[in-house]
Amino acid sequence: MADDKKQLLIVTGMSGAGKTVVAHDLEDMGYFVVDNLPPTLLGSFWDYNSNDFHKLAVVIDLRVKTFYTDLLDEVNSLEDNGNVQATILFLDASDDVLVARYKETRRLPPLANNGKGRLLDGIQEERRILMPIKNRLDGIQEERRILMPIKNRSNYIINTSNLSTKDLKQKLINTFSDRKRQPFSIEVMSFGFKYGMPIDADIVMDVRFLPNPFYIPELRPFTGLDKRVFDYVMNKKETQVFYQKLLDLLETAIPGYIKEGKEKLTIAIGCTGGQHRSVSIAQQLARDLSKKYPVDITHREVSRYIRK
Repeated sequence: MADDKKQLLIVTGMSGAGKTVVAHDLEDMGYFVVDNLPPTLLGSFWDYNSNDFHKLAVVIDLRVKTFYTDLLDEVNSLEDNGNVQATILFLDASDDVLVARYKETRRLPPLANNGKGRLLDGIQEERRILMPIKNRLDGIQEERRILMPIKNRSNYIINTSNLSTKDLKQKLINTFSDRKRQPFSIEVMSFGFKYGMPIDADIVMDVRFLPNPFYIPELRPFTGLDKRVFDYVMNKKETQVFYQKLLDLLETAIPGYIKEGKEKLTIAIGCTGGQHRSVSIAQQLARDLSKKYPVDITHREVSRYIRK
């Protein structure tokens, strides 16, 4: 998408094809997203918000089908403005996938409430499973007919039938994001259990079983950032055995996280107070993982122990 124009992305398509998922993904990509906007308000929406947001997206659904008679006119009107790039993304899926999704959510398609279709007869009355499938798809076929002019006008059409949520998000990033894909990164964090576990950690490791420098008077005032404390923790035989197994585990797991689309992995190492053992382990872990990956390190509790 061009960088010299403000972007208005119009997301529409078949009910059940994934518009809600796409709206959330676009928000993650920096779009200001409004759901279920009537097409007749499209111009007013743009005039009111275009100066505040560089990337805008609206989701237009077939809640009231008469809205669609105005959508193309509104899009054409917006394109007369040389500073806006109006783009239509149409989401589609096969009939059988849409049927399965409606059954899973136990919701009715928009036109089923109008008596047009009996898409969910199988949900509402399981005994009628032998009814010809054509009768159940009337609602979907009517919706396809109404949306055909919009689909023909769309800039992008994505069929979500065989896309996982991860694959769909990556497809959106490849098409609409300025940054394409965030590089994978790792945050290693030390913390103290006595102050609560970090709620945003993907992996939490408890190292309270390791020898504790707290009970060494000359080491107690310092943290794992001090070489004396670090050496005390890391030179213990039990620490060395544990740490190598931890590193092996993470080096095995991290490529799997990357393959699944994880953009940032937070690894939290905890001890009692977050001063000695967790800081030492986190320091060494960040040092070793940074040989392969971008790593940030945070010591959540260290500031509590800085001597005044």
